[in-house]
Amino acid sequence: QVQLVESGGGSVQPGGSLRLSCAVSGFAFDKYWMFWVRQAPGKRPEWIAQIDVSGKTTFYEDSVKGRFTISRDNAKNAIYLEMTSLKFEETAVYSCAKDRTAYARSGRYEAGQGTQVTVAA
Repeated sequence: QVQLVESGGGSVQPGGSLRLSCAVSGFAFDKYWMFWVRQAPGKRPEWIAQIDVSGKTTFYEDSVKGRFTISRDNAKNAIYLEMTSLKFEETAVYSCAKDRTAYARSGRYEAGQGTQVTVAA
């Protein structure tokens, strides 16, 4: 059974930083592209960061480039998201997700329940 458990969310002031973690189990972690996805209130989910199986190739949604960093530790079955210079509009539920296809970047993924990030003064 696939399990994706996020942690590290909370409240932060604009301009602040947070580090999210995701512990995974139930599948061969080192064979899957992984993602961070967020869903703001009233909006559709959007992927914001992707990382390949080795951790050497990453992609970011334009609005977070230069401020967010995705990483993974295949020995610990975990992925991380370092977020800096957070903005009000980035208040959302942040979820980690795995691609549905091994060794592929299919764009179809399954996500965990997420952790709330609130950016407020």
